[in-house]
Amino acid sequence: MKVITVTGARPNMMKVSPLIDEMRRHKGLNPILLHTGQHYDEKMSKVFFDDLSLPEPDIYLGVGSGSHAEQAARVMVKFEKVLLSERPDMVLVVGDVNSTMACAITAAKLHIPLAHVEAGLRSFDRRMPEEVNRIITDSVSDYLFTTSEDANVNLKREGISDDKIFFVGNVMIDTLLRHLRGAEMSDIIHRLNVKEREYALLTVHRPSNVDGKDSLGEILDALLYIQNKIKVIFPLHPRTLKMIKEHGFLSFMRDMKNLITVDPLGYLEFLRLMNYARFVLTDSGGIQEETTILKIPCLTLRENTERPVTVTEGTNVIVGNCKDRIIKEVENILNNGGKTGRIPQLWDGKAAERIVDIIVRKATDGHG
Repeated sequence: MKVITVTGARPNMMKVSPLIDEMRRHKGLNPILLHTGQHYDEKMSKVFFDDLSLPEPDIYLGVGSGSHAEQAARVMVKFEKVLLSERPDMVLVVGDVNSTMACAITAAKLHIPLAHVEAGLRSFDRRMPEEVNRIITDSVSDYLFTTSEDANVNLKREGISDDKIFFVGNVMIDTLLRHLRGAEMSDIIHRLNVKEREYALLTVHRPSNVDGKDSLGEILDALLYIQNKIKVIFPLHPRTLKMIKEHGFLSFMRDMKNLITVDPLGYLEFLRLMNYARFVLTDSGGIQEETTILKIPCLTLRENTERPVTVTEGTNVIVGNCKDRIIKEVENILNNGGKTGRIPQLWDGKAAERIVDIIVRKATDGHG
């Protein structure tokens, strides 16, 4: 059974890693790893392949950057040619980036069975391009693998039949648990001259936070206050650095004595920093999940989340990009310790195993 597994951006790589490993254990499966090239430079892509011990992609589309429409269009044109020549038995997509949606549509129109890992996540905010990608991908998928019960509810509400929905757990957590020991070997904490639990970790890259001068200014005003209380490590996403320069905030940041800015980090270095942070500030979806597993307080710089289980059960608090709200929750963590939470159901490191078992069983039954 030939399965093309699609990756395109860094979050995808963490999700496909355990899936590729698991598929290779089954003699009846022929996994083909396809990289669209949505994240394509050394810092944003190759280092993740190395850290996760992912094999070199069997197929590389090299689509590069561009507007959402340009990027999706290039993926669809190139991916259609691959599907017509390879004739796979299934296409497996993960997450919610442009590559996910574009490959899903292309496979569906060629009537190739489609599996979506991380199905059913909803922020209910269609201003987020990822939300549109999620909805479209789920609507054309044949196998919808979910991470939480609320995702199942979302899919059923949208009219997707029960027999397509499989609650399997979270492949991101598979990856984290597999690499936790390896992350301990990183010397990143020593290199940055910080001490465990005596720093905060910040990531921000979403357009709603960095594109507007007011929203980015609010976050940086909060950062000015926070770094006076605790050291802050800030890996700078290329998009974020570009907007900081455009909005004229670079000198403002340089005056922050306890702020440590670094280039984008590899998976293992970032995991090491996250695991020993006092708390994390982020607008990333995956980091909300990872901090919940690590029991690290997480403040999400958004007004919503497609991962509500991290709030109801995990360590996550939604604070938006308002300076006062951010500072209030930071003070709560520094004074009272913040949320501890509990591990959500099936976040046990065996999600990829469950997914591949279902794919193999369905194929054997003649339903694949």
